[in-house]
Amino acid sequence: MRTFNHVGFVTTAKVEGSVYNEGLHVWLTDFNGSPNKIEYLKFEEGSCMPELVQKQGHIAYSVPSLAEELKGKNVIFGPAVCDEHLTIAFIEEEGIAVEIMEFK
Repeated sequence: MRTFNHVGFVTTAKVEGSVYNEGLHVWLTDFNGSPNKIEYLKFEEGSCMPELVQKQGHIAYSVPSLAEELKGKNVIFGPAVCDEHLTIAFIEEEGIAVEIMEFK
C-alpha cells in the first residue's frame, strides 16, 4: 500500500536551505521541513535523473516493499540505495514521474 510522502517541484533558482547532492547533481530542500511536504529541486548539468523528473517534478510515496511495488511497472530510475535507511526508484505512471521510497 502506498502512503503519500512528498511532492517534488523543479525550480531554476536555488531555494534557501537547499543542499547539494553531488551524486545526482541536484540542489534539493528537505520536504520534512515543509508543512505541505514540498521538495524543491534545481538540477545541474550532468544529472543522471530522468528527463521526466528534471522537467516536470514528481510525487513520492513510501511503500513497505520496493521490490513488490516495482513489479510490472515502467521503472525509469533505480532502485538506488540512498543510505542504510532509504532505497528509492522512479517509475512513470499516468505520464508523470512517481518516486517510490522504502524506509528500513
